[in-house]
This record gives sequence, structure tokens and C-alpha cells, in this order.
Amino acid sequence: MNQRIKQAAAGAALFLAAMLAQAQVDKPVRLLVGFAPGGSADLAARLIAERMAAELKHNVVVENKPGAGGRIAATMLKDAAPDGSTVMLAPIVVPVLAPLVFSKLAYDPLVDFMPVAHVANFQFGLAVNAGHPAKNVQELVAWFKANGAQANFGSPAPGSLPHFFGVMISRGAGIDLVHVPFNGGGPLMNALVGNQVSAGIDTLVDQIEMHRGSKTRILATSGAARSPLLPDVPTFAEAGLKGVEGTSWFAVYAPAKTPAATLRQLNAAINKAIEAPEVKERFAKLGLEPTGGSAADLVAIMKRDTERWGPVVKASGFKGD
Repeated sequence: MNQRIKQAAAGAALFLAAMLAQAQVDKPVRLLVGFAPGGSADLAARLIAERMAAELKHNVVVENKPGAGGRIAATMLKDAAPDGSTVMLAPIVVPVLAPLVFSKLAYDPLVDFMPVAHVANFQFGLAVNAGHPAKNVQELVAWFKANGAQANFGSPAPGSLPHFFGVMISRGAGIDLVHVPFNGGGPLMNALVGNQVSAGIDTLVDQIEMHRGSKTRILATSGAARSPLLPDVPTFAEAGLKGVEGTSWFAVYAPAKTPAATLRQLNAAINKAIEAPEVKERFAKLGLEPTGGSAADLVAIMKRDTERWGPVVKASGFKGD
């Protein structure tokens, strides 16, 4: 009897091994990016694609599908075959913010996507014109209160995370700031330099050159810890606004029903890519803080940030449709 049990167990193990082998990535991989070439999402994808390819033993090709804030690429991922041949690198806006601001989406991230791996965090900064009298966050809050007609902040787009971070600052400081949306980070920075807006909020990498060139001054950064890009600039908590904290991030997703073994293989390849010294070095220059971890870690991050940003989006009154 024991021998028969052993034989059955061995047969089951062989069958399981065969099934897992079939579930492995066995063809070239498309890495969808819902933004134009040259942006931080595209660059991050290209940096990890080459290292993923070496690990998977198959080409990993980045495909840019820009438009609709990443939602076009997300819809393509939803409709892709769940065999590991198509994945997507997306910022927080696609799986977390879009469901909060759009009443109708062509995808449901909790139903249509399988989390694969968290890739990197990146921070925001609050900046003023270099000639602004406020030298720190508390002085800026006092200036806003004394100059109500100029109590405003700019962001690179309505419904963007910098927009909602400005709402978080408003709530945290107990002031009513008017949001001034721009069509991208470049126009925002030009307006800030030209004193057409009182403050600006955007990613650090999009502000760093103006700050280093002494045309603007970043007063605080948005993370739980100081950014390696600007170690001399305090966080908002250090600047006196407790609870004002939030980072954006990139993560990789696969279509729903992708086999667990395939997800594990993709996750391992991504984590290996992130650990490469040259990737870490390039990430640092882009203001990206490499993370990695398991798919379960990404699920927890999505839950945390939905709870973090949900009340802020509601308070803003913003609707995407």
C-alpha cells in the first residue's frame, strides 16, 4: 500500500512539474508602456527589459502605446493572451488613480490585471520661484494665508498625482489653494519661473534642473524619507506638515488568468533586473528609487494607496469623465 502511495505521489509530482514547465514564459515578451518614448516610464521599461530578456532567455520588446493617461495600453493588456507574452509597466495613475476619477473605465485593475512586481518609487516636490520670499514650507503657508488672491499651485495636468498632492497639502496646512493645471511639466516650470503661478508641484526629476539652476527653489519632497536626488531638502513631515506624504511608482502587470508559475518567473526576472548595478545607477539619475518585491507586496501597495488617495480625490471634487 505504501508503495502504491509513493508511486501515485511521484506521478502527481511529475504531472505538476510538467504543468509548471508549460506555464513558463516560452516566447518573446511585449512590455507595453502607455506613454511616449523618452519619458520616465519608457526609460524605466527599457532599462529593465534588457535584463529581463537575459533572465527569461527571450527578447523583451518595449511597445509604446501612448494616450489617455496610460488607459490605452491598459485596455490592450486586458485583451492580451494570459500566457506571459504581454505585460505592462504602468505608473500609479493606471491601476489606482484612474478608478478613483473615472466613473467608466474599459478595464478593472482588480479583475483584469494580475500584479507582477513593484519596480520603483519616485517623489514629488513643492517649488516656488527663486525670488519668492518663502524659504521653507511654513513660511509659504503663512504667505498663502496673507495673500489669499495668490494662494494657488500649478500641476502638470488635471487629475494627475501632483494635482492631488496639492490638495493633500491644502488639507494638511488648513488652507484653500486654487489648482492651476498646465499641459505638461515644461509649461508648468516656465510659468513658475515667470511668476505666473505661486507654487508648482511635479516630479523631482522634472524640477531638478530648474532648482539646480537657481531659477526655482524646491521647499520639500513628498516621500517618507528624503530623496537621494535632493538629500538637503526636507520631507513635508520634517517641514512641519505631518501626514502630507505620498509617492508615485511604476509596477508591472500581466493579464488576468496568467498562470501563477509564469507570474513567478516574470517577478524573478524583474527583481533580478532591478538589482543590476547599472539599472540602479540609471534609476537614481531619473529620480527613481528601486523597490522590487513579490506580487503580494504590490497588492498591499495598491490597497494602501487607494486608501490614501481616495479621500483626497473626493475632497478635490475632480471627475475625469
